[in-house]
Amino acid sequence: MLFRFQVLTVPTAIALAVGLCVASPASALDGSPGNPLELAQAGPMSPPAGGLIHAKADRTFTPKAMCQDGLARRVGNRAYIKARLELKPDQMAAWNAFEKAADDASAKEHARCAALPAEMKEMPNYVDRLAMREDMMKARLASIEAVKPTLLALYNVLSPDQKALLDKPMRGMGRGPRPR
Repeated sequence: MLFRFQVLTVPTAIALAVGLCVASPASALDGSPGNPLELAQAGPMSPPAGGLIHAKADRTFTPKAMCQDGLARRVGNRAYIKARLELKPDQMAAWNAFEKAADDASAKEHARCAALPAEMKEMPNYVDRLAMREDMMKARLASIEAVKPTLLALYNVLSPDQKALLDKPMRGMGRGPRPR
């Protein structure tokens, strides 16, 4: 009888421990006011304003900075790709044409970013956010269409190894290819 009790008790205890281990990290990430991840931040704890509203709601919305960050990442990715491709002298004319088209598109994007508000105290409503997203997508599409012919010409002069490097899918949420 004692053996049968241990046979049932040990697996039950293990299942309970595993269940608690799995549930604890999940509940820690639910964003509740008592979030242990928030406790690790520096500074004294203060109750969130307005009861259960998160401190994140107090942050300002910065469309201009977000736009400029995306643009800077694309420009940086272009330099990274150029270095990784190790272009041969006979490929440089195609790269230079692509780079000029990309620089022109980046200049237009920079002007669009400069026209955005630097800071918004309140998050725009749904309709305004939708319109901002639409404008951003139209600008990105215009950039892609402007650069595409020169990018295709560059791609056609690359070696199979260089194409394989460029063909690797994007990682994360970045914009543009990021070959390893």
